[in-house]
Amino acid sequence: MTVSTNRISSTPIRYTGRVKHLVDLDEAALAAAQEHLGTSTIKDTVNAALKLATGRTVSGEEIEAALDVWADMELPDRDALWR
Repeated sequence: MTVSTNRISSTPIRYTGRVKHLVDLDEAALAAAQEHLGTSTIKDTVNAALKLATGRTVSGEEIEAALDVWADMELPDRDALWR
């Protein structure tokens, strides 16, 4: 955690790790990344891409969420596929 001093007063300001950034994004690359990562928001796409780039493993909650998506999918009858 970073602590700095407010220039207007002597009150310390604490940064807890979440910071907003203004960046220019390649819209085509963003759309491709969203499709590849299965994300729908810019925030989720950027965070997923950063985790992927750093080799961070997914959490149990993220795996459970992905499995829930599969469980909710309506798949065709397997018997009909093999005929």
